[in-house]
Amino acid sequence: MDYLYAFLCGGVLCAAGQVLIDKTKLTPARILTGYVVLGVLLSALGLYQPLVDLAGAGATVPLTGFGHALAKGVRKAVGEKGWLGIFTGGLTATAGGIAAAVVFGVLMALVFKPGDKR
Repeated sequence: MDYLYAFLCGGVLCAAGQVLIDKTKLTPARILTGYVVLGVLLSALGLYQPLVDLAGAGATVPLTGFGHALAKGVRKAVGEKGWLGIFTGGLTATAGGIAAAVVFGVLMALVFKPGDKR
């Protein structure tokens, strides 16, 4: 059942993003940013953690999960370091994912030789 919940949750989040791309004039960058902000807001309201507990990777892998990780990191760092945690918590909590994205992005750029579309 864990796989089914992960698949359904991730699928609904991705399908909603696709509907936004197809039916609105929002750019993909605005939709992606909106997903991160939505994850932060839902986490701040205490609504995202139950979804993570239910769906696992289906809730943590999409960009809403990145927003949730940012909010969770800030909450933890503020508890440990006080107000300084507002600035350090999000980056500390998501450093591994950010580093992996940069490293794999560079590797793909080296392998596939990207260029301008003409």
